[in-house]
This record gives sequence, structure tokens and C-alpha cells, in this order.
Amino acid sequence: MSLFRKPVTFLLIGMTFFSCNKKEVAFSDPLITNRDTTINPADDFFNYANNGWFKKNPIAKTDSNNGIMRTVIDTINGQIKNICESSAKDESAAKGSNKQKIGDFYASGMDTIAIEKAGLSPLNAEIKKINEIKDVSGLINTIAHLQTVGADPAFTFYVSQDDKISTKYALFFGQGGLGMRQRDYYLDTDKRNVEIRTAYVAHLKTMMRFTGDEEAIAVKNAATIMKLETELAKSSRKLEALRDPIKNYNKLSVEKFNSLTPDIDWKKVLPILGIAKADTVIVGQPEFFTALNTTIKKYSIEDWKTYLKWNLVSSYAPYLNAAIEKENFKFYATTLNGVATQKPRWKRVVEQTDSSLGELIGQVYVSDYMPKGVKEKLLEVGNNIRDVFASHIKKLDWMSKPTKQKALFKLSKMVMKLGYPDKWKDMSALSIDRKSYCGNVMSANIWDYKYMINKYGKPVDRNEWVMQPQTYNAYYNPSNNEIVIPACNIIVPGYEGRMPDDAILYGIIGGSFFGHEITHGFDDQGSQYDEKGNLNNWWTAEDLKKFKAKTKLIVEQYNKYTILGKNVNGDATQGENIADLGGVIMGYEAFQKTTQFKNKEKISGLTPEQRYFLAYAYSWMINRRDESKINQIMTDVHSPEQFRVNGPLSNIPEFHKAFNVKKGDKMYQPDSLRVVIW
Repeated sequence: MSLFRKPVTFLLIGMTFFSCNKKEVAFSDPLITNRDTTINPADDFFNYANNGWFKKNPIAKTDSNNGIMRTVIDTINGQIKNICESSAKDESAAKGSNKQKIGDFYASGMDTIAIEKAGLSPLNAEIKKINEIKDVSGLINTIAHLQTVGADPAFTFYVSQDDKISTKYALFFGQGGLGMRQRDYYLDTDKRNVEIRTAYVAHLKTMMRFTGDEEAIAVKNAATIMKLETELAKSSRKLEALRDPIKNYNKLSVEKFNSLTPDIDWKKVLPILGIAKADTVIVGQPEFFTALNTTIKKYSIEDWKTYLKWNLVSSYAPYLNAAIEKENFKFYATTLNGVATQKPRWKRVVEQTDSSLGELIGQVYVSDYMPKGVKEKLLEVGNNIRDVFASHIKKLDWMSKPTKQKALFKLSKMVMKLGYPDKWKDMSALSIDRKSYCGNVMSANIWDYKYMINKYGKPVDRNEWVMQPQTYNAYYNPSNNEIVIPACNIIVPGYEGRMPDDAILYGIIGGSFFGHEITHGFDDQGSQYDEKGNLNNWWTAEDLKKFKAKTKLIVEQYNKYTILGKNVNGDATQGENIADLGGVIMGYEAFQKTTQFKNKEKISGLTPEQRYFLAYAYSWMINRRDESKINQIMTDVHSPEQFRVNGPLSNIPEFHKAFNVKKGDKMYQPDSLRVVIW
């Protein structure tokens, strides 16, 4: 995935495994056993490759999906559980040590008696601030303060690298404040979204009852919150519009920002946000803030206090008493994603401990669970893929020599951060105890916020990681021109105790992983940044025109895909689709250089080509509930997994040949429609 400087939900990219275990184990080749041979691979390769596994492994009631991602994450969570439990049992752990913090955080989350007894009390200080608001000035100040303690009312704010001056940190303001996160949930008129809005209002009412409102007041307040959030949604940009780095980069003086919002004095707000002094800010969506100013005046102070209390309680609902936690789960997990049953308590607390203290857990994880040589193996494959990408750029028939030279220069400067950081963050200032689970989560959130704010005015640290080694994910950061691949992505179920063959390594590590991330540096967004990470056009006008024509074709291709009557958003997903296409092609060309490919070595009756494409499909072996599929289409810049496989492969001649795809087959794409970019 591509990492841009805004709050993002990371989605899985790829995964691999090799083990140091020398013991021979019974081996059943997943590429064979995962298949459903009743399906024609030329019609639906994704389900041909994976539906055999789906049939044997239904989605658990506690999850919205199942597949390779869930299997690997469950393995990691089991390991983190061991770290948490052993830390919690260690009575000799020194106060302030990593082990003490991990153990106390986990123990506080497992202490349901204390959590029930506490009720809403961990939030009392913040609720008191909200109740004390008297006027617009107090309202704005409280909105700003809540941003610093882990809530997210009204707008988003963060510190990150300036898109046009990557050596400096900048202040970013953007649209936000929506309880359902995505504007279309508030505005789309199809039957499902109307039903979701009805369920959301019922959820709001129930949550307000839990905060102490009488029935009639809760009904009134739920309607108010819904109206207020709908106002914010109307002025919010669509998902696809948020992907344009130029249109979402609006550097303004603080005075100019003030002129957009006459009732909000940002010079007074910034110190509350922790910024003593600033001359400029980058405003992603200026029209949103103009509308926010109107909304502030349109609703009464009491209405805003109701909204802020809701936003705060919702932000911390998973860490409060059972009634609030279950109601939060009912809407966000069941209604939006179709999950019927909560995960066991230990899983929920393990995941939150890792989320809040991941930097501390990561140090133990690398020491105890990562085989030696992870960084070296990742670097070997990554360099092979980069060499192939360079060769590919040189051979492009649509790009001129001047642009090729700049593309190659950018590629040569791309940094690969692999495995785990050489230096860990200093979390000594974070205090954790066993008194309050919600309080511990808030303390960690405040630490994270202060860590972010303290970057402002300092030199950019290009060695920083924003993921931990146990995080099953990866990213490309255009401002650093870097790809980051955590160590745990070395895991692939089914190959425990043995080294996968090269088709697996290059189909997964090479294609879904390195090839995908490197291509992000040259997708519709990443291609707008230069080798230093600055938003700077390095294309000739003619080459840029040709590139946009090619990206338009991939948008059109994905716009045609539908799930449950809902079309994939080709504009919103184009960056990931470009990266998927580039990744699988680069992985394949790197695989062609291996002995396995050159010798045409068959394994389990499969040719090298067939094994490679099956391995690529294995990397996206994820089955989702219907509700989760719709939620993904509405909120995610990644296409549904089915199309992350069938989409790019339908453009590749070698795939057509390997599985005898011919005219009339659903996967067949005539030469005139095949998308070729990188």
C-alpha cells in the first residue's frame, strides 16, 4: 500500500515464510490443496486457486474474513499473547521497564471486574471539560483539546513531512469528525445505506442512554448527532478525491486559514494542539473548514456538547464496561461488517496491547520469534525485483529517454527498510499501571500524540518506522521514497519447516510484496514525487499525457467489476491496482531468472509458470462476509481481493498461456484492452 500523510487504515500487502526448523514434517502443497478444480481457472482464477481452502475453512463468527491474513495474524497474536502473559506474571519486573508496561497494560485489560466497576469514570475529566463549555471559543478549545487525548471530533490534525519540502515537518488539517468515517454512508440513497443510517441512529440513542440520558433525551440527541455529522459529510470530499496530492495540498498562512473560518482563531487553537508557534499550515480541504465554520454557528452549544461527548465515548468504547463495548461492537462489527460474535477477551486485549505498546513488544518479538537472516533474505529478493524494475523502465516503448533517466534515478534512490528498525523509539516517558485499562489506552494515545507533535520544528528523521516488526503489513512512503516491510511478513502458512520453492518466494515476496511496493513509487500518486520525496513533476508533458492515458485504462477496467450489485471504484483504487499489476509482472520477470524457471522444473505436477500465478493468488487468499465486501468497496482504496488477483492477471499474456485462457473465457482480455503500464 502507499502511505500518504494522513490517517490511514493499513491493509495487508503480502506474506512469506521460511523456517529454521530442521525437523522434517509431512508436507501437503497448499498450491494443490487450496484449489477448487470444479472452477475453470480461465473464468475465475481467484476462486480456482483458493476456494478449496475456503470450503474447508468457513469464516469464524468472530471475524469478518478468513484466509491467509487471518491465519498469519492468529499466529502472531498467539506469540504476542505469550509475551503479554509472561510479562504480566513477572512480579520482579522493574517499574518503568518494558516488561512492566506490557504486563500491566495486558493485566488491566483482562481485569473485567475493575473495568465494570469503573464505568465511564476514566473519561470523567474529559466529560467535565465538555460540560463546562459556555461559548464558541470554549467549544473550539475543547475540540482541539480532545484531539490531543485520542478523540477525533470535527476535523483531523497531524504533523508530517511537507509534501513539497520533504526535509521539513508541516502541520496538516483535514476533513473528519464522522462517526461512520466515510461520507457516502451519510449520503448514498441505496437500500443498504438507508438501513445502515437507521441502525446508526439506533446505535447513537443506545450509546447516549449509556452516558446517562433519559429515553426521550437520548432519542433527541441521537437525531442531533446524526444531523450534525451529515452536515460534515456533505462538505467532505469523496474517497477518490482524497487521492489527489496536488488538490489536497493547500499551504496557507495562519492568517489566511483564519479568513476561511471567521469564528475559529487558529492562532489560539494551535497552542492547545501543542504547537507554540506556526506561520503556515497545509489544509487538505479548505471548503470543509469553511462549512465547519457555518456548522459551528448553525448548531447550539448544547448540541455540540452532545456531539463531543458521543465522539469521546465512541473513541474509547472498546475499553469501557461490557454494555458500552458490546453496543460498539454491534454497530461497527456486526452492522457494518457482518461479524456476529466478539473475539475472546484475550485476543481483543492482546491486539490492543500490541497497538498501544507495539514498539516495546516488537523488541521482544524480534528477539524471540524471528529466525536469523530475515533482513538478508528480504534484501536479496528486494534487490532482484528492483533490478527487474530498472530493466523494465529501460525497455518501455511509451516513455522518452529524459523521463526514463529520472525514473531510473528515483528507483536507484529508493530506500528499503526491512525486518525491523535499527533503533527503537524511547517510550520511557509513558507511564502504565494496572489501575485502569481505558486510562492506559488514553495514556498511550497521549504519548503517541506528543511524540508526533514534538517532531515539529526538528529535522526529519528518515530512519523512523511507522510500523512494528510484528505488524502484518507494509507500505511505500513517497516523502521518504522508501518501502518498509516488517519482519513478520516472512510467514506463509503451509511451508512450516521448509524453504518454499522460488515460485512461492517470487509470487508472494516478489510480486505481492516488493514489486507492489516499488510500483507505488510510480503509480498515479507516487509518480508525482521525485527521488527526494518532494511533490515535483519530473515528467515531460508528452510522457505524462501517455501515462495518464494508461492509468485511465486501469480505472475503466476496475469500474466494470461488481460485487453484490456494488461497483468497484476504479478511481479510488487505481493506485493499488497499478501496484498490483506492476508487482505481479516484476515478480514474474525476476522469477524467470531462477534455476527453477530456467529448468522448467515441475513441482506437484505444476509448471513453474502455473506455480508462480497460483502463489500470487495465494497471497490474496481472503474470503469476506458480504457486509465486509460492501464496506471495503465504500471505504477502502484497495480493490476486493478477488479483483486483486483476476484484474492484473487478465492483462498478462504469460498467464493466458499458462492456464489456456482463450476467447470466450471470463478471464480473457483481448490485446487491445490489456492494460500495460510499467
